[in-house]
Amino acid sequence: MKKSIALLAAMILLAGLTACGGNDTASDAGTWKQTNSNDPNSYMEATISGDTIEVNWIGTNTKSLYWKGTYQAPTKAGDWKWISQGDTETMAQSLLASQDATKNFTYSEANGVSWETTALGTTITVKTTKQ
Repeated sequence: MKKSIALLAAMILLAGLTACGGNDTASDAGTWKQTNSNDPNSYMEATISGDTIEVNWIGTNTKSLYWKGTYQAPTKAGDWKWISQGDTETMAQSLLASQDATKNFTYSEANGVSWETTALGTTITVKTTKQ
C-alpha cells in the first residue's frame, strides 16, 4: 500500500515538472490550481479561506492533504511573500502531507500562488492560477 502511494506521489511530481505560465490577479480567497502539471488528472490545488491556506494533491477520484497552515493577506497590491505556519497536528494524519513546520509561499502576476514541493527527493516549484 505504501509503495502504491509513493508511486502515485512520484507520478504527480513528475507530471508537474513542465512549466507553463499563468497570469491572474490576486484575491484573499479562492482556489488556485497548478498550471505546471502535464496531467490534467494529477495536480496540486490550494484553497485560501480567511487566514488559512490548504494545499491538496488531486488525482482521479482522490484528494490528499499536502499542507494546511496560516495565510497572511497582503497589505498592498502587487507581488508578496509569506511564511505559513503549518498545522502539524492535522498534517501528521496524512501520508502525503509535508513534514515541515513552515512553508514559504509567494504570489506573483506571472505564477499565481506558488510554493516548493519536495517528495521522494525531487523538488519542484508549483505554479498556479486562480479558478
